[in-house]
Amino acid sequence: MAAKSSPLITVFRGFPETGRYTWSPFVTKLEARLRFANIPYRTEAGAIPKAPRGKVPYVSIQDGEQSPQTLPDSTLITKALIENGYTEDLNQRLSPTERLHDLALKALLEDKLYSYQTYERWILNFYTTRSKILAALPWPVQVIVGNIIYRKVTRNLQGQGTLAFTEEEISAFREEIWERLNAVVAEAQAKQSDRDGPFWVWGGEGPTEVDAVLFGFIASGLVCDAAPASKEIIRGHPALVNYARRIHDKYFPEYELWE
Repeated sequence: MAAKSSPLITVFRGFPETGRYTWSPFVTKLEARLRFANIPYRTEAGAIPKAPRGKVPYVSIQDGEQSPQTLPDSTLITKALIENGYTEDLNQRLSPTERLHDLALKALLEDKLYSYQTYERWILNFYTTRSKILAALPWPVQVIVGNIIYRKVTRNLQGQGTLAFTEEEISAFREEIWERLNAVVAEAQAKQSDRDGPFWVWGGEGPTEVDAVLFGFIASGLVCDAAPASKEIIRGHPALVNYARRIHDKYFPEYELWE
């Protein structure tokens, strides 16, 4: 079934900059997913107090004369776009086993790696993160709100299990994930060596859902000043950088490229 004509979509990214990648892998994941489907959108900073679940990204979707609909969460937004016929499920041609592999890699990134990155950003590099995330707030308010967020992040990481490990162990876990990802991407690149443009994790002619996720994590890792260790790890894996660069060149040509 052909996709319906695109609605008016506004992506609220949580950051005022335009034409640049944000520190959030989920924001870039959503933007990549929209661009993979050739769905136009515009961006605004938005505000966490207005976000349906208190986080970015969230979107406003205006379809014709209907009232705008506000949706939270990059995964739920993509699911809604598929269910409403605005885009196809990128995994529809995968076998059941391939779908499971795609879901498993997505979970590794969003549920495991993200926790390790949160530790690096909010625990090890708290002041850098606070000054960026809360830049719009006056200094005294930054301190108060930053402490509230720090306590919440600490509770979440304790409940999730990350803080049961030492800093060195968390660093090793994070590095192992990136190393394994690089191996998978390098293998995909070798299988698609005759391809000039982007190549995809599972070697198909087009992206699957996890390609948007992986690109989001690579791009955000390369631009985030509060995660210097992750940035150096990613830079040290040429296949990952090449994978992301090719997607950038085709789908985000107007965006500032990471250094």
